[in-house]
Amino acid sequence: LWKNEFEKVLRETDELLAETASDGPFFCGTRFTAADVAWAPFLERYAGQLPCLHEGLNPKCEESYPHLSAWYQAMDEVVPEYACLVRGDSSSWRKVLTMAGFGNAGGVPLLVSSRMDDEGAKESAPLTPEEKLRQQSIWDRYAATRPYAASSPGEEAASVLIRNREMIVKDIVKRVGMKTNKFDLPLDEKELDVTIRSLACILCGDRYDCEIIEECEIGEHVKTLASFLDERMCVPRDMGALSAACFKRLAAKNF
Repeated sequence: LWKNEFEKVLRETDELLAETASDGPFFCGTRFTAADVAWAPFLERYAGQLPCLHEGLNPKCEESYPHLSAWYQAMDEVVPEYACLVRGDSSSWRKVLTMAGFGNAGGVPLLVSSRMDDEGAKESAPLTPEEKLRQQSIWDRYAATRPYAASSPGEEAASVLIRNREMIVKDIVKRVGMKTNKFDLPLDEKELDVTIRSLACILCGDRYDCEIIEECEIGEHVKTLASFLDERMCVPRDMGALSAACFKRLAAKNF
């Protein structure tokens, strides 16, 4: 679709939200309702894909779409279950673009691919102290009523990693043998297990002292494993968005 078609939809959605904006940021005003549940996948997909398809088209732009921007923020901050467990991430929505086909173009056009890389680079940046506090606050409210949940997004990511390590090892062994493989990971299962445990240790962060973390970080394949998992992951199928983002940031980090 042309850019102006998307802009029309975003304007109309922003105007719809404006009708109840005096009461609150959600579609029915103050309260989160089934209306927000119905709209969420559609608006979530737009937030992840439109910035890649058209220059300067961002549904979260506060200046262009103030009520939409407020809705996105409220969904994350007021409904912690959405942010921590239900919401897909932009990376997963971008992967859908690579599978959808582009008519006569065949693969992803270079301009779209370049924008996708730019968006990925932004998401790989380290969190600021303020962002860390905000995410932890959201997670604390989510975990408060769930005794089975870990105490942070990173620890939850580590928990999922350890619980699924056998399947992850099988997936790695299968894919490393493919011609299209770009990840230099070992085929020895014991070595892979050590790498998985090292990555889990790093994800747990403050649970361990600095020497243990540093020892894990110098593991030859730890960063490569983080990159592999980031590429293979589908959110929220595999884990929540806040936890999945930990792998993306680690993959971009210079140990």
